[in-house]
Amino acid sequence: MIKLDNTKRKIGFLGRLTVITVILGSIFMLGSCEKYLDIEKYVYDQTTLDSIFLSRARTEQYINGAADLLYDESILTGSEWEWNWLTPVGLGTDEAIIPFELPGNAILYDEVKETDVRFNPWPQCYKGIRKANIILENISKNKELTEMEMRDFRGRAYFLRAYFYFYLVRLYGPVVVLPDRPFDTDEDVASASFERSTYDECVEKICADFEEAAKLLPSDRIDALQYLPTKGAALAFKARMQLYAASPLFNGNNYYSDWKDTQGRNFISQTEDKTKWGKAAATFKRVIDMNKYAIHTVGIIRNEKGTGTLSLPETVSNANFPEGAGNIDPYKSYKTLFDGTYQPSIVKEYIYYSRNGMQNNGDYRLIMPAKLGGNTSFSVTLDMIDEYRMADGRPFSEATQKEKSWEAVGQDKTFSLDYLLSGNRAHRDDGREPRFYASIGFNACVWPTTSHRDGLSAGTRNYIADYYYGGSASDMNNNNNRNRTGYTNRKYVHQDDCIFWNGVVKAKTYPLCRYAEVLLGYVEAMNEMEGSYTDEDGQVTVSRDVDQMVSYFNQIRYRAGQPGITAADAADLTTMRELIKHERLIEFAFEGQRFWDLRRWKDAYDAYNKPIRGLDVSAREAQREQFYTERVWNTEKTMKRMFSNKMYLWPLDRNVLRKNGKLVQNPGW
Repeated sequence: MIKLDNTKRKIGFLGRLTVITVILGSIFMLGSCEKYLDIEKYVYDQTTLDSIFLSRARTEQYINGAADLLYDESILTGSEWEWNWLTPVGLGTDEAIIPFELPGNAILYDEVKETDVRFNPWPQCYKGIRKANIILENISKNKELTEMEMRDFRGRAYFLRAYFYFYLVRLYGPVVVLPDRPFDTDEDVASASFERSTYDECVEKICADFEEAAKLLPSDRIDALQYLPTKGAALAFKARMQLYAASPLFNGNNYYSDWKDTQGRNFISQTEDKTKWGKAAATFKRVIDMNKYAIHTVGIIRNEKGTGTLSLPETVSNANFPEGAGNIDPYKSYKTLFDGTYQPSIVKEYIYYSRNGMQNNGDYRLIMPAKLGGNTSFSVTLDMIDEYRMADGRPFSEATQKEKSWEAVGQDKTFSLDYLLSGNRAHRDDGREPRFYASIGFNACVWPTTSHRDGLSAGTRNYIADYYYGGSASDMNNNNNRNRTGYTNRKYVHQDDCIFWNGVVKAKTYPLCRYAEVLLGYVEAMNEMEGSYTDEDGQVTVSRDVDQMVSYFNQIRYRAGQPGITAADAADLTTMRELIKHERLIEFAFEGQRFWDLRRWKDAYDAYNKPIRGLDVSAREAQREQFYTERVWNTEKTMKRMFSNKMYLWPLDRNVLRKNGKLVQNPGW
């Protein structure tokens, strides 16, 4: 936003007098700096709108101000002090638990209600939608913009409007689609009395805006503008919206049969429409056909020290990627997507991304061992851990008794140059797929923390974290500061990272959308579709093609050092559906995807209404065998999660309902 003193130069003496009068009166009436700033923004918005769109610089500032209303989705958990919590996707899934009840996990204990929704993005998103409408209505007035700049600015506005609607729709289901004519103030938007559109109408609006953005936005950005949306980002999010719309929650869901608007129309379609899968598949294919993006890989590491790339199991193709994993390091290929090793502009898998804000809040504290400045309380469930396969692709359930045992391997090991395995690790945590080691912290896991300058003298370098009761990862001065299941998340941790004093945390990139999602989304949509579908905008025709499904799905598998699937697997719809669900669970672990997947598939009820399983972290170090005993945890409130059908959609805040008399609450709330 433009500062007020810049505004004064434009509006002259009378304008300045008006501004001063309003601000002074507001200070006396409202008596808070925060409200003063709100009034300043209101005056700025109302009095200088025309001048904004006569200046290239001010127009861009206004667009950036609208984009600032987007939530930072990289902050997945916040902290135990509720700092920076913005979405429920980090703590509201079945991937992990923490011992604290926070806004992000309150939904799982039936603590969310109309009078205390814990998270209310409705007003902010509609502010963003209003600003996007203002841009689109006024930008043609700007004579300082080149034709290319005009296209880009309009494309960004369409993208923003679509994304704000998308953000609302995935949380609430059907929402109000406003007229494209902008309202005079944000308060006018909040108090406008509009009924919700149907879910399908919302999807149509979102997809139309993303499509328009794709036509206007460039395919590439220079490094200085790399966080701005591109054509590929617009198409990828259009495809994601279409995938959600095709999924069972919104495509023929009879649970919502009585939920209708004043015209008697169902808010959620009651008849399954298979063509919706075709629409999603076609848009995903358009992203693929851009030939711009690729699965990120790191080349095979060979050395004489025996610390290079692990040998591939016989079950994994030794051909060069993408036909196999013979020329890549699977661990590094996956891990370096998240740990800050590479500058984002050179990672071809990123489609839309942001700076990762987790190191600036409590996310790191929740996973780091106590001696390294954390509280190690982010606890990954054993159900999640058991989904990681063995290195040769076998499900963990098919591992031998020795492979599942509590006994120590007894030999240290280093692979991919710098990943250290302590000899004290249990066999059950040995010989797992590379994504396990890239994502999971386990008992006797090594935390290198190589940035800690006093690491050797402080005993923090190559710190071995034990999750026994009173173990090296725990802070026994605070009973909350310990792990509950014996496993935690290390996906976003670099070998250098240390939040302890005299340590640093490497800057990270958070992929809001990456190419792996495009490939898996394309395969899922093809698997579910019937017949063929032609996308007129992209001139693409798609149908259920087994060979393509195998090829694209196996790129994800091979990058992970896992065996590929066969044409026989892909030919069977049910088999393939389960393979896709499993692959999304592991590939996108702790990336904010699982929360939405469980809901759109209507799998949330079964996923949440089961007990929390973990290792026996009540055992002390001398009770090693007991520690590795699987047990059900039900001793704390946050272990007693539950799920009912109303939780598929988030409730609207009561204040939102009061301001718009035509809104009705989501079913069950």
